[in-house]
Formats: sequence, structure tokens, C-alpha cells
Amino acid sequence: MAQRRMFSKDITSSDLFVDMPASSQLLYFQLGMEADDEGFIGNAKMLSRAYGANNDDLKLLQAKGFIIIFESGVTVVRDWKINNQIRKDRFKPTIYQNEKSLLSVSPTGSYQLGNHLATTWQPDDNQLGNHLATQYRIGKDSKGKVRLGKESVVEKANNQPATNIKNISDYFQQEIGILTPNQLEQLLDYLEIDGFEVDVIKRAIDKAANSAKRSFGYVNGILRGWKQNGIKTLTQVDEEQRKFQESKGFPKSSTEDLHNIVDPDFGF
Repeated sequence: MAQRRMFSKDITSSDLFVDMPASSQLLYFQLGMEADDEGFIGNAKMLSRAYGANNDDLKLLQAKGFIIIFESGVTVVRDWKINNQIRKDRFKPTIYQNEKSLLSVSPTGSYQLGNHLATTWQPDDNQLGNHLATQYRIGKDSKGKVRLGKESVVEKANNQPATNIKNISDYFQQEIGILTPNQLEQLLDYLEIDGFEVDVIKRAIDKAANSAKRSFGYVNGILRGWKQNGIKTLTQVDEEQRKFQESKGFPKSSTEDLHNIVDPDFGF
């Protein structure tokens, strides 16, 4: 079974998709990552609970036409063939052949109920080509970690657990407001590419929430400042804040109070 999953910008950047709540959008990515090589998932309800979503998110994805749920409970990602191109040597047919027999493939490549247009799909190496440049990919390594981002020629070194994706998204929306998929991708890059701890991202969100500039841009500015100063761990953040506090002549305070001090030039 292939361990890489892709997502077409035509789907994930559409108004229909971005108008959904972030929890529904994240569930779509998570279902896409967990699906087999033909887009089928046998435990979608369990997965939605495991990732902190609810049944309403699953129903919304169905109502919007992003997934098809069969009477058996098996679910298929409707635009799977638009999202993914899988090499023959990595392709493993779905075990849900009964459900697959109820589907056809539309001229645009989407699954639809009814077999009058049914075709036999054989992954082709030629399908890989330039499509990679216009698609998002989530990767899953041998330890079950996942990555969300734009695929580049040089793959990113570390994959992020799906719990990190939801953790950061939920925390941002709780403290600041709506987080778009593109903004989430930028935050995940700090974890994946730059090696930041999850708590460092959350500390930056805290600082923005406690300031007059409650925005993604302010959070991103804080993180850029820390990145430029080589700060990646919460211990380093606290140490830098202590130095800043001393340089400004502030009285000593507890670690819990330090993160409320914000220097707009450095993110401290």
C-alpha cells in the first residue's frame, strides 16, 4: 500500500471546501490520509472520534459531496482519483469490492453512485508527472506520522502526527480566530522544517492573544523572530524572555508570567 497521500488544490481551495468549518476540513485531510489506495475507509466514524471531530463533520462532508457513505458504513473519498496518482508497483486494490461495484467514475474523475459509467482504473506511472506541482500531499512514514503541505522536490525531513495538526488548529481558533488551510500549513512548517516544539507555536499564539494584534500575521511574526534567533524549544523561549526582562529592568517574575511579555521587534 502506498504511504503518500495527495490533495488537489482544485478541491481544497474551492469555495465549497473553505466555507466549511476547520474541523470538517481537517477531517477530510485525515480521512484522505487513512484511506486505502482506492480511497475507501472502513472505520470513518471511529477515525472522526479519534481525531476529535464529531458526527456533524462527517455528515457535512457527505452533504457537500466530498465523501460517499454506503449503507454498510464504508466511506469513500469522492474525489480520490483527482487527488491521487499511485504507481502500479505500490498500488493495492481495496478490500471493499462490493461497495466499489456500486460506483462509477465521472468524466471529471470523481466517484459517483451508479455503475453505468464504470471503468477499470489502473494507476499509470505517466499520471505522476507535473500534477505534483499543483497538489497538496500528506505523507505517512513507517511510524504512522503524517505531513500536510505542498510537495517539493526535496521532501521535508520529519512528518507530523495528525494530533499536532488538530492541536494547533484548535488552539489557534480558540485563542485568535479562524485559521485557513494555508495558514495551518505555514504553522506546520515551523514544526516540520524548522524543528519547533508544538508548545512554542502555542506560546506564540498566547502572545498574540494577549496583545492588541490578534492575528495570524502577528503569530507568524513572532515565530519568524524566534526562528532567526535560533529559538526552537520552550526552554529557549523562556531563557530569552528572562534576558529581555533583565535588559529592560523588569522585576523578576515567575515562568508563568514571562510569556505575557511581548517585544514587538523580537517576539519576546
